[in-house]
Amino acid sequence: MGEYDGKSADAVPVRVWDRPTRLFHWALVACLAGSWITGDQGMMDWHERFGLTALALVVFRLVWGVVGGEFARFSSFVRGPAAVLRYIRETASGRHPEHAGHNPLGALSVLALLLLVATQATLGLFASDDILYEGPLYHLAGYDLSSTLTGWHHQVFDILLIVVIVHVVAVFAYMIFLRDDLILPMVTGVKRMAREDAPARIRRTPCWVAAIVFVLTAAAAYAISLLG
Repeated sequence: MGEYDGKSADAVPVRVWDRPTRLFHWALVACLAGSWITGDQGMMDWHERFGLTALALVVFRLVWGVVGGEFARFSSFVRGPAAVLRYIRETASGRHPEHAGHNPLGALSVLALLLLVATQATLGLFASDDILYEGPLYHLAGYDLSSTLTGWHHQVFDILLIVVIVHVVAVFAYMIFLRDDLILPMVTGVKRMAREDAPARIRRTPCWVAAIVFVLTAAAAYAISLLG
């Protein structure tokens, strides 16, 4: 990929992020915020709903990362350590390379967030507050194991919070120092790129495929909620 300062007159709009990917992104943001607020306020029924929805969203994203549009697929942006180090060196030296989708460093952030949210939500299924609330799968764990998993649930949240903060800071750092707006394209789906870097053809997956995948993952999450 080449370098792009975001101001070139020879820039063209490229529809990078498909609608399912954008909806997933902002829905997950809402779920994480909702989980944090309801957990802090002791609104455990809603906390569970947000957690189950987040888990359904993560499973959806994992599937969409295989069958989705070109830049949603993990194969398009997940790279090895060598590519990540090369990207960091080039960016640090002022030659910030342009990527249509996630850059190699951003890919690590995506994977870390998916892993942490999935872990946090799964642990919550077995959690208990020792007063009124028991997760939908508490009965499979029992008191002792549930106590351990509940402790892990709180610890993973602290790690997740740190990763989210780093992610947000990085997004604004890209905007301020590298003049690379990562927020607007995740709203509109369109990113402006240097003409020579713009892909000639982008593989798309119909939105109805995403709808089917999400309905199935949401149904599975709802079924889990009925087990409690």
